[in-house]
Amino acid sequence: MTVAVFVMLAAVSFAPVLLTPIPAMVDYPNHLARMYILSQNGTPDANPHYEVAWALYPNLGMDLLVPQLARLTSVENATRLFLLLSQLLIVAGALLLEWVRKGRVHLAGFAALAFLYCLPFSWGFVNFEFGLGLALWGIAVYLMLADGPWPLRFLANLVFVAALYVAHFFSLGIYGATLGLFELSRIRQERVAYPVAAARLGALALPALALLAIMHLTAGTIGSEGTSWFLQFKPVWPLRIMNGYNLTIAAATGLALMISLLFAARRGVLRLEPAGIWLAIGLALLYLIIPSKLFGTSFVDLRVIPAAALILPAFCSLSLPSRAWRMAALAAISGITLLNLAVVLAVWLPYRADYAAIIASFQKIDRGSRVLVGSTVDNGDPPFADLTTYPMYYAPTLAVHYANAFVPNLFTETGKQPVRPGEAVRSIAIPYGGPVPSGLLAAIATGESPADAPQYVRTWYRDFDYLYVLGSPAANPLPDLLEALETSHRFVLYRIRHKS
Repeated sequence: MTVAVFVMLAAVSFAPVLLTPIPAMVDYPNHLARMYILSQNGTPDANPHYEVAWALYPNLGMDLLVPQLARLTSVENATRLFLLLSQLLIVAGALLLEWVRKGRVHLAGFAALAFLYCLPFSWGFVNFEFGLGLALWGIAVYLMLADGPWPLRFLANLVFVAALYVAHFFSLGIYGATLGLFELSRIRQERVAYPVAAARLGALALPALALLAIMHLTAGTIGSEGTSWFLQFKPVWPLRIMNGYNLTIAAATGLALMISLLFAARRGVLRLEPAGIWLAIGLALLYLIIPSKLFGTSFVDLRVIPAAALILPAFCSLSLPSRAWRMAALAAISGITLLNLAVVLAVWLPYRADYAAIIASFQKIDRGSRVLVGSTVDNGDPPFADLTTYPMYYAPTLAVHYANAFVPNLFTETGKQPVRPGEAVRSIAIPYGGPVPSGLLAAIATGESPADAPQYVRTWYRDFDYLYVLGSPAANPLPDLLEALETSHRFVLYRIRHKS
Protein backbone atom coordinates (compact mmCIF):
# COMPACT_ATOMS: atom_id res chain seq x y z
CA MET A 1 0.00 0.00 0.00
CA THR A 2 2.72 2.46 0.99
CA VAL A 3 4.78 1.71 -2.11
CA ALA A 4 1.74 2.12 -4.36
CA VAL A 5 0.90 5.49 -2.84
CA PHE A 6 4.49 6.67 -3.23
CA VAL A 7 4.65 5.59 -6.88
CA MET A 8 1.36 7.38 -7.59
CA LEU A 9 2.52 10.57 -5.89
CA ALA A 10 5.85 10.44 -7.73
CA ALA A 11 4.15 10.02 -11.10
CA VAL A 12 1.88 13.02 -10.64
CA SER A 13 4.68 15.09 -9.06
CA PHE A 14 6.86 14.90 -12.18
CA ALA A 15 3.91 15.59 -14.48
CA PRO A 16 4.03 19.44 -14.40
CA VAL A 17 7.51 19.53 -15.92
CA LEU A 18 6.43 17.10 -18.64
CA LEU A 19 3.25 19.05 -19.44
CA THR A 20 4.71 22.55 -19.75
CA PRO A 21 7.30 23.58 -22.37
CA ILE A 22 8.39 26.49 -20.14
CA PRO A 23 7.70 25.89 -16.43
CA ALA A 24 6.13 28.95 -14.80
CA MET A 25 8.93 29.65 -12.32
CA VAL A 26 10.09 33.19 -11.60
CA ASP A 27 13.73 32.79 -12.66
CA TYR A 28 13.27 29.99 -15.18
CA PRO A 29 12.72 32.10 -18.36
CA ASN A 30 15.84 34.11 -17.52
CA HIS A 31 17.88 30.93 -17.17
CA LEU A 32 16.40 29.61 -20.41
CA ALA A 33 17.42 32.82 -22.22
CA ARG A 34 21.00 32.36 -20.97
CA MET A 35 20.99 28.76 -22.17
CA TYR A 36 20.16 30.00 -25.68
CA ILE A 37 23.10 32.41 -25.58
CA LEU A 38 25.51 29.71 -24.38
CA SER A 39 24.26 27.15 -26.91
CA GLN A 40 24.60 29.59 -29.83
CA ASN A 41 27.92 31.07 -28.77
CA GLY A 42 30.45 30.92 -31.60
CA THR A 43 27.80 30.26 -34.27
CA PRO A 44 26.40 32.65 -36.93
CA ASP A 45 23.27 32.98 -34.75
CA ALA A 46 25.19 34.23 -31.70
CA ASN A 47 23.68 37.24 -29.96
CA PRO A 48 25.83 40.33 -30.78
CA HIS A 49 25.13 42.03 -27.44
CA TYR A 50 26.60 39.34 -25.17
CA GLU A 51 29.89 37.53 -24.73
CA VAL A 52 30.71 34.32 -22.89
CA ALA A 53 33.48 34.45 -20.28
CA TRP A 54 34.26 31.24 -18.39
CA ALA A 55 36.22 31.17 -15.13
CA LEU A 56 36.49 29.04 -11.99
CA TYR A 57 33.07 30.13 -10.77
CA PRO A 58 30.59 28.09 -8.74
CA ASN A 59 26.88 27.92 -9.64
CA LEU A 60 27.47 26.61 -13.16
CA GLY A 61 25.45 23.38 -13.07
CA MET A 62 23.02 24.08 -15.89
CA ASP A 63 25.44 26.36 -17.75
CA LEU A 64 27.77 23.39 -18.27
CA LEU A 65 25.22 20.63 -18.85
CA VAL A 66 22.36 22.19 -20.83
CA PRO A 67 24.42 23.29 -23.88
CA GLN A 68 25.70 19.71 -24.13
CA LEU A 69 22.17 18.30 -23.89
CA ALA A 70 21.07 20.84 -26.50
CA ARG A 71 23.24 19.07 -29.05
CA LEU A 72 20.75 16.21 -28.88
CA THR A 73 17.49 18.17 -28.63
CA SER A 74 16.22 21.76 -28.55
CA VAL A 75 17.52 24.22 -25.96
CA GLU A 76 14.02 24.49 -24.49
CA ASN A 77 13.77 20.72 -24.04
CA ALA A 78 17.36 20.45 -22.78
CA THR A 79 16.66 23.05 -20.07
CA ARG A 80 13.48 21.22 -19.08
CA LEU A 81 15.40 17.94 -18.95
CA PHE A 82 17.88 19.57 -16.60
CA LEU A 83 15.02 20.60 -14.30
CA LEU A 84 13.58 17.08 -14.43
CA LEU A 85 17.04 15.64 -13.70
CA SER A 86 17.29 17.96 -10.68
CA GLN A 87 13.95 16.70 -9.36
CA LEU A 88 15.02 13.09 -9.88
CA LEU A 89 18.28 13.76 -8.04
CA ILE A 90 16.31 15.24 -5.12
CA VAL A 91 13.93 12.28 -4.77
CA ALA A 92 16.48 9.55 -5.49
CA GLY A 93 19.11 11.21 -3.30
CA ALA A 94 16.72 11.39 -0.35
CA LEU A 95 15.81 7.73 -0.82
CA LEU A 96 19.46 6.67 -1.09
CA LEU A 97 20.44 8.62 2.02
CA GLU A 98 17.71 6.97 4.08
CA TRP A 99 18.57 3.52 2.70
CA VAL A 100 22.26 3.97 3.57
CA ARG A 101 21.40 5.11 7.07
CA LYS A 102 18.61 2.65 7.90
CA GLY A 103 18.82 -0.17 5.38
CA ARG A 104 15.31 0.66 4.13
CA VAL A 105 13.28 3.54 2.70
CA HIS A 106 10.48 4.80 4.87
CA LEU A 107 10.06 8.58 5.22
CA ALA A 108 12.49 10.33 2.90
CA GLY A 109 10.68 9.71 -0.39
CA PHE A 110 7.45 11.24 0.88
CA ALA A 111 9.34 14.21 2.32
CA ALA A 112 11.07 14.77 -1.02
CA LEU A 113 7.78 14.74 -2.95
CA ALA A 114 6.12 17.08 -0.44
CA PHE A 115 8.95 19.61 -0.91
CA LEU A 116 9.49 19.09 -4.65
CA TYR A 117 7.68 22.36 -5.44
CA CYS A 118 8.51 24.25 -2.26
CA LEU A 119 9.20 27.95 -2.52
CA PRO A 120 12.89 28.01 -3.56
CA PHE A 121 12.31 25.29 -6.16
CA SER A 122 9.14 26.87 -7.58
CA TRP A 123 10.94 30.22 -7.81
CA GLY A 124 13.30 28.59 -10.29
CA PHE A 125 16.52 28.24 -8.27
CA VAL A 126 17.40 25.38 -10.61
CA ASN A 127 21.17 25.27 -10.04
CA PHE A 128 20.53 25.11 -6.30
CA GLU A 129 17.96 22.33 -6.77
CA PHE A 130 20.41 20.37 -8.91
CA GLY A 131 23.21 21.00 -6.42
CA LEU A 132 21.10 20.01 -3.41
CA GLY A 133 20.14 16.76 -5.13
CA LEU A 134 23.81 16.11 -5.81
CA ALA A 135 24.62 16.95 -2.17
CA LEU A 136 22.16 14.30 -0.97
CA TRP A 137 23.98 11.72 -3.08
CA GLY A 138 27.33 12.94 -1.75
CA ILE A 139 26.19 12.71 1.87
CA ALA A 140 24.84 9.22 1.26
CA VAL A 141 28.11 8.03 -0.31
CA TYR A 142 30.17 9.55 2.51
CA LEU A 143 28.03 7.81 5.16
CA MET A 144 28.34 4.56 3.23
CA LEU A 145 32.13 4.89 3.51
CA ALA A 146 32.18 6.40 7.01
CA ASP A 147 33.62 3.28 8.64
CA GLY A 148 35.72 2.19 5.68
CA PRO A 149 39.30 3.03 4.67
CA TRP A 150 39.95 6.75 5.00
CA PRO A 151 41.65 7.15 1.57
CA LEU A 152 38.48 5.97 -0.17
CA ARG A 153 36.35 8.32 1.95
CA PHE A 154 38.73 11.20 1.22
CA LEU A 155 38.60 10.51 -2.52
CA ALA A 156 34.78 10.37 -2.56
CA ASN A 157 34.65 13.63 -0.60
CA LEU A 158 37.09 15.25 -3.03
CA VAL A 159 34.97 14.27 -6.04
CA PHE A 160 31.71 15.53 -4.53
CA VAL A 161 33.24 18.76 -3.24
CA ALA A 162 34.52 19.56 -6.73
CA ALA A 163 31.18 18.66 -8.34
CA LEU A 164 29.17 20.63 -5.79
CA TYR A 165 31.43 23.68 -6.09
CA VAL A 166 30.76 23.76 -9.82
CA ALA A 167 27.03 23.01 -9.43
CA HIS A 168 26.08 25.52 -6.72
CA PHE A 169 28.16 26.96 -3.91
CA PHE A 170 25.44 26.93 -1.27
CA SER A 171 24.72 23.26 -1.95
CA LEU A 172 28.39 22.66 -1.12
CA GLY A 173 27.77 24.54 2.13
CA ILE A 174 24.82 22.27 2.98
CA TYR A 175 26.93 19.20 2.19
CA GLY A 176 29.82 20.41 4.35
CA ALA A 177 27.60 21.49 7.26
CA THR A 178 25.76 18.15 7.28
CA LEU A 179 28.90 16.03 7.25
CA GLY A 180 30.61 18.28 9.76
CA LEU A 181 27.70 17.92 12.19
CA PHE A 182 27.62 14.17 11.55
CA GLU A 183 31.32 13.84 12.34
CA LEU A 184 30.90 15.93 15.50
CA SER A 185 28.12 13.60 16.64
CA ARG A 186 30.37 10.59 16.00
CA ILE A 187 33.21 12.21 17.90
CA ARG A 188 30.86 12.83 20.83
CA GLN A 189 29.35 9.34 20.84
CA GLU A 190 32.56 7.40 20.24
CA ARG A 191 34.70 9.64 22.46
CA VAL A 192 37.32 9.96 19.76
CA ALA A 193 40.70 11.45 20.71
CA TYR A 194 41.14 15.11 19.76
CA PRO A 195 43.94 14.49 17.22
CA VAL A 196 41.83 11.90 15.40
CA ALA A 197 38.80 14.19 15.49
CA ALA A 198 40.84 17.06 14.10
CA ALA A 199 42.17 14.82 11.33
CA ARG A 200 38.64 13.73 10.34
CA LEU A 201 37.31 17.28 10.20
CA GLY A 202 40.43 18.55 8.47
CA ALA A 203 40.23 15.88 5.76
CA LEU A 204 36.58 16.81 5.26
CA ALA A 205 37.34 20.52 4.85
CA LEU A 206 40.63 20.31 2.93
CA PRO A 207 39.22 19.92 -0.63
CA ALA A 208 36.88 22.89 -0.21
CA LEU A 209 39.66 25.07 1.19
CA ALA A 210 41.92 24.09 -1.71
CA LEU A 211 39.22 25.02 -4.25
CA LEU A 212 38.65 28.39 -2.60
CA ALA A 213 42.39 29.07 -2.68
CA ILE A 214 42.59 28.18 -6.38
CA MET A 215 39.60 30.40 -7.08
CA HIS A 216 41.27 33.30 -5.28
CA LEU A 217 44.54 32.81 -7.16
CA THR A 218 42.72 32.73 -10.52
CA ALA A 219 40.72 35.90 -9.70
CA GLY A 220 37.49 33.95 -9.38
CA THR A 221 34.57 35.08 -7.29
CA ILE A 222 31.30 33.90 -5.74
CA GLY A 223 28.73 36.40 -6.90
CA SER A 224 28.82 40.04 -5.94
CA GLU A 225 29.62 41.59 -2.62
CA GLY A 226 26.68 42.20 -0.33
CA THR A 227 25.17 40.80 2.86
CA SER A 228 21.64 41.48 4.12
CA TRP A 229 19.86 39.88 7.05
CA PHE A 230 16.09 40.64 6.74
CA LEU A 231 15.57 39.19 10.21
CA GLN A 232 11.87 40.08 10.15
CA PHE A 233 11.26 37.37 7.55
CA LYS A 234 12.83 34.46 9.47
CA PRO A 235 9.63 33.72 11.49
CA VAL A 236 7.61 33.90 8.24
CA TRP A 237 9.55 31.56 5.94
CA PRO A 238 8.55 28.27 7.69
CA LEU A 239 4.90 29.14 7.00
CA ARG A 240 5.67 30.23 3.44
CA ILE A 241 8.01 27.44 2.42
CA MET A 242 5.61 24.73 1.24
CA ASN A 243 4.08 26.62 -1.68
CA GLY A 244 5.60 29.22 -3.97
CA TYR A 245 2.34 30.62 -5.36
CA ASN A 246 -0.32 30.77 -2.64
CA LEU A 247 0.24 32.05 0.89
CA THR A 248 -2.94 30.47 2.26
CA ILE A 249 -2.12 27.00 0.91
CA ALA A 250 1.50 27.36 2.03
CA ALA A 251 0.45 28.24 5.59
CA ALA A 252 -2.21 25.51 5.71
CA THR A 253 0.07 22.74 4.47
CA GLY A 254 3.03 23.98 6.51
CA LEU A 255 0.99 24.10 9.71
CA ALA A 256 -0.55 20.70 8.96
CA LEU A 257 2.91 19.19 8.52
CA MET A 258 4.34 20.81 11.67
CA ILE A 259 1.34 19.81 13.80
CA SER A 260 1.51 16.23 12.50
CA LEU A 261 5.22 15.97 13.29
CA LEU A 262 4.79 17.46 16.78
CA PHE A 263 1.86 15.13 17.51
CA ALA A 264 3.87 12.10 16.37
CA ALA A 265 6.88 13.18 18.44
CA ARG A 266 4.78 13.73 21.59
CA ARG A 267 3.16 10.31 21.19
CA GLY A 268 6.61 8.76 20.87
CA VAL A 269 6.10 7.32 17.39
CA LEU A 270 8.59 9.73 15.77
CA ARG A 271 12.10 9.91 17.18
CA LEU A 272 15.37 11.50 16.15
CA GLU A 273 18.46 9.37 16.61
CA PRO A 274 21.47 11.05 18.32
CA ALA A 275 23.09 12.10 15.03
CA GLY A 276 19.74 13.45 13.91
CA ILE A 277 19.51 15.63 17.03
CA TRP A 278 22.91 17.12 16.21
CA LEU A 279 21.81 17.75 12.63
CA ALA A 280 18.45 19.24 13.61
CA ILE A 281 19.99 21.63 16.13
CA GLY A 282 22.88 22.53 13.81
CA LEU A 283 20.68 23.23 10.78
CA ALA A 284 18.23 25.22 12.93
CA LEU A 285 21.08 27.39 14.23
CA LEU A 286 22.38 27.78 10.68
CA TYR A 287 18.96 29.02 9.57
CA LEU A 288 18.84 31.54 12.40
CA ILE A 289 22.34 32.97 12.03
CA ILE A 290 22.95 32.91 8.28
CA PRO A 291 22.17 36.13 6.38
CA SER A 292 19.28 36.17 3.95
CA LYS A 293 21.62 37.54 1.27
CA LEU A 294 25.21 36.28 1.16
CA PHE A 295 27.82 36.84 -1.58
CA GLY A 296 25.07 38.42 -3.66
CA THR A 297 22.90 35.28 -3.42
CA SER A 298 19.41 36.03 -2.12
CA PHE A 299 17.19 33.93 0.16
CA VAL A 300 20.10 31.90 1.49
CA ASP A 301 18.43 31.21 4.86
CA LEU A 302 15.25 30.09 3.09
CA ARG A 303 17.19 27.34 1.30
CA VAL A 304 18.20 25.72 4.61
CA ILE A 305 14.59 24.63 5.26
CA PRO A 306 14.14 22.24 2.30
CA ALA A 307 17.67 20.97 2.84
CA ALA A 308 16.77 20.02 6.42
CA ALA A 309 13.48 18.49 5.27
CA LEU A 310 15.35 16.24 2.83
CA ILE A 311 18.21 15.23 5.15
CA LEU A 312 16.58 14.70 8.56
CA PRO A 313 14.17 11.87 7.58
CA ALA A 314 17.19 9.60 7.15
CA PHE A 315 17.99 10.16 10.84
CA CYS A 316 14.44 9.65 12.13
CA SER A 317 12.53 6.54 13.15
CA LEU A 318 8.75 6.30 12.76
CA SER A 319 6.91 3.44 14.47
CA LEU A 320 3.19 3.60 13.71
CA PRO A 321 1.30 1.32 16.11
CA SER A 322 -1.58 0.25 13.88
CA ARG A 323 -3.02 0.18 10.37
CA ALA A 324 -5.24 3.14 11.25
CA TRP A 325 -2.15 5.22 12.09
CA ARG A 326 -0.48 4.19 8.84
CA MET A 327 -3.54 5.14 6.79
CA ALA A 328 -3.80 8.48 8.59
CA ALA A 329 -0.12 9.24 7.96
CA LEU A 330 -0.41 8.33 4.27
CA ALA A 331 -3.55 10.44 3.92
CA ALA A 332 -1.89 13.43 5.59
CA ILE A 333 1.30 13.45 3.50
CA SER A 334 -0.63 12.67 0.31
CA GLY A 335 -3.05 15.51 0.99
CA ILE A 336 -0.23 17.98 1.58
CA THR A 337 1.61 16.88 -1.57
CA LEU A 338 -1.46 16.83 -3.82
CA LEU A 339 -2.80 20.16 -2.58
CA ASN A 340 0.48 21.92 -3.32
CA LEU A 341 0.72 20.11 -6.64
CA ALA A 342 -2.78 21.28 -7.61
CA VAL A 343 -1.70 24.89 -7.05
CA VAL A 344 1.39 24.35 -9.22
CA LEU A 345 -0.69 22.97 -12.07
CA ALA A 346 -3.26 25.75 -11.70
CA VAL A 347 -0.46 28.29 -12.27
CA TRP A 348 1.74 26.46 -14.76
CA LEU A 349 -0.89 25.28 -17.26
CA PRO A 350 -2.39 28.73 -18.01
CA TYR A 351 1.10 30.19 -18.40
CA ARG A 352 1.62 28.03 -21.47
CA ALA A 353 -0.59 30.48 -23.38
CA ASP A 354 1.07 33.52 -21.77
CA TYR A 355 4.56 32.39 -22.73
CA ALA A 356 3.38 31.52 -26.24
CA ALA A 357 1.91 35.03 -26.56
CA ILE A 358 5.10 36.81 -25.53
CA ILE A 359 7.22 34.59 -27.81
CA ALA A 360 4.89 35.48 -30.69
CA SER A 361 5.30 39.17 -29.86
CA PHE A 362 9.06 38.95 -30.42
CA GLN A 363 8.32 38.73 -34.16
CA LYS A 364 7.38 42.42 -34.00
CA ILE A 365 10.80 43.41 -32.65
CA ASP A 366 13.60 44.30 -35.07
CA ARG A 367 16.49 41.89 -34.65
CA GLY A 368 19.40 43.25 -32.65
CA SER A 369 17.25 45.83 -30.81
CA ARG A 370 17.49 46.96 -27.21
CA VAL A 371 14.48 45.98 -25.10
CA LEU A 372 13.59 47.45 -21.71
CA VAL A 373 11.16 45.82 -19.28
CA GLY A 374 8.81 47.75 -17.02
CA SER A 375 5.92 46.70 -14.81
CA THR A 376 2.69 48.12 -13.43
CA VAL A 377 2.56 45.40 -10.74
CA ASP A 378 3.63 46.13 -7.17
CA ASN A 379 3.72 42.82 -5.35
CA GLY A 380 5.08 44.06 -2.05
CA ASP A 381 7.61 42.18 0.06
CA PRO A 382 8.44 38.64 -1.18
CA PRO A 383 6.92 36.61 1.68
CA PHE A 384 3.53 38.26 1.17
CA ALA A 385 3.57 38.89 -2.59
CA ASP A 386 1.14 37.59 -5.19
CA LEU A 387 3.59 35.20 -6.79
CA THR A 388 1.15 34.09 -9.47
CA THR A 389 2.27 37.17 -11.44
CA TYR A 390 5.99 36.62 -10.91
CA PRO A 391 6.56 33.95 -13.61
CA MET A 392 6.11 36.66 -16.27
CA TYR A 393 8.78 38.96 -14.77
CA TYR A 394 11.68 37.55 -16.75
CA ALA A 395 9.76 36.26 -19.78
CA PRO A 396 10.86 39.26 -21.92
CA THR A 397 14.49 38.14 -21.52
CA LEU A 398 13.69 35.43 -24.08
CA ALA A 399 13.94 38.21 -26.67
CA VAL A 400 17.72 37.69 -26.50
CA HIS A 401 17.09 34.50 -28.47
CA TYR A 402 13.98 35.11 -30.54
CA ALA A 403 15.01 38.64 -31.64
CA ASN A 404 18.77 38.60 -30.91
CA ALA A 405 17.95 41.53 -28.65
CA PHE A 406 19.62 43.09 -25.63
CA VAL A 407 17.56 42.94 -22.42
CA PRO A 408 19.21 44.70 -19.44
CA ASN A 409 17.97 42.37 -16.70
CA LEU A 410 19.26 39.12 -18.17
CA PHE A 411 21.22 37.41 -15.37
CA THR A 412 24.88 38.28 -16.02
CA GLU A 413 26.36 38.58 -12.53
CA THR A 414 30.07 37.86 -12.29
CA GLY A 415 30.68 34.75 -10.22
CA LYS A 416 27.21 33.36 -10.91
CA GLN A 417 26.81 33.31 -14.71
CA PRO A 418 29.38 33.06 -17.53
CA VAL A 419 27.50 35.48 -19.81
CA ARG A 420 28.50 39.17 -19.95
CA PRO A 421 26.95 42.17 -21.70
CA GLY A 422 29.14 43.54 -24.49
CA GLU A 423 31.02 46.79 -24.04
CA ALA A 424 28.52 48.79 -26.12
CA VAL A 425 25.61 47.99 -23.77
CA ARG A 426 27.43 47.46 -20.47
CA SER A 427 26.45 50.88 -19.10
CA ILE A 428 22.72 50.10 -19.44
CA ALA A 429 22.86 46.53 -18.14
CA ILE A 430 22.08 45.29 -14.66
CA PRO A 431 23.49 41.92 -13.56
CA TYR A 432 20.44 41.03 -11.47
CA GLY A 433 17.13 42.84 -11.12
CA GLY A 434 13.50 42.86 -12.07
CA PRO A 435 11.35 45.12 -14.24
CA VAL A 436 11.44 48.88 -13.73
CA PRO A 437 8.28 50.42 -12.22
CA SER A 438 6.35 52.01 -15.07
CA GLY A 439 5.66 55.09 -12.94
CA LEU A 440 9.40 55.72 -12.67
CA LEU A 441 9.81 55.40 -16.45
CA ALA A 442 7.00 57.89 -17.01
CA ALA A 443 8.53 60.34 -14.53
CA ILE A 444 11.92 60.15 -16.24
CA ALA A 445 10.40 60.68 -19.69
CA THR A 446 8.51 63.77 -18.51
CA GLY A 447 11.55 65.33 -16.85
CA GLU A 448 10.61 64.48 -13.26
CA SER A 449 13.31 61.89 -12.67
CA PRO A 450 14.03 61.31 -8.95
CA ALA A 451 17.62 61.68 -7.83
CA ASP A 452 17.90 57.99 -6.91
CA ALA A 453 16.74 56.69 -10.31
CA PRO A 454 18.98 53.83 -11.50
CA GLN A 455 21.69 54.95 -13.90
CA TYR A 456 20.72 52.51 -16.64
CA VAL A 457 17.22 54.02 -17.09
CA ARG A 458 17.93 57.74 -16.77
CA THR A 459 17.84 58.13 -20.55
CA TRP A 460 15.83 55.00 -21.34
CA TYR A 461 13.76 56.72 -24.03
CA ARG A 462 16.98 57.22 -26.02
CA ASP A 463 18.90 54.06 -25.11
CA PHE A 464 16.21 51.46 -25.83
CA ASP A 465 14.10 50.64 -28.88
CA TYR A 466 11.21 48.72 -27.33
CA LEU A 467 9.47 48.54 -23.97
CA TYR A 468 7.53 45.67 -22.42
CA VAL A 469 5.18 46.76 -19.64
CA LEU A 470 4.13 43.76 -17.56
CA GLY A 471 0.80 43.62 -15.76
CA SER A 472 -2.81 44.18 -16.78
CA PRO A 473 -3.04 46.44 -19.83
CA ALA A 474 -3.78 50.10 -19.13
CA ALA A 475 -3.97 53.29 -21.15
CA ASN A 476 -0.77 54.29 -22.92
CA PRO A 477 1.02 56.45 -20.32
CA LEU A 478 3.18 58.26 -22.91
CA PRO A 479 1.30 58.33 -26.25
CA ASP A 480 3.73 60.80 -27.80
CA LEU A 481 6.67 58.52 -26.99
CA LEU A 482 5.26 54.98 -27.09
CA GLU A 483 3.47 53.12 -29.87
CA ALA A 484 1.59 49.98 -28.80
CA LEU A 485 2.46 46.98 -30.99
CA GLU A 486 1.01 44.03 -29.05
CA THR A 487 -1.36 43.71 -26.12
CA SER A 488 -1.94 40.66 -23.94
CA HIS A 489 -3.70 40.33 -20.60
CA ARG A 490 -0.23 40.11 -18.96
CA PHE A 491 1.83 42.61 -20.99
CA VAL A 492 1.92 45.39 -23.55
CA LEU A 493 4.73 45.75 -26.09
CA TYR A 494 5.58 49.32 -27.14
CA ARG A 495 7.90 50.71 -29.79
CA ILE A 496 9.81 53.73 -28.48
CA ARG A 497 9.64 56.70 -30.82
CA HIS A 498 13.09 58.24 -30.81
CA LYS A 499 13.07 62.02 -31.07
CA SER A 500 15.31 63.39 -33.81
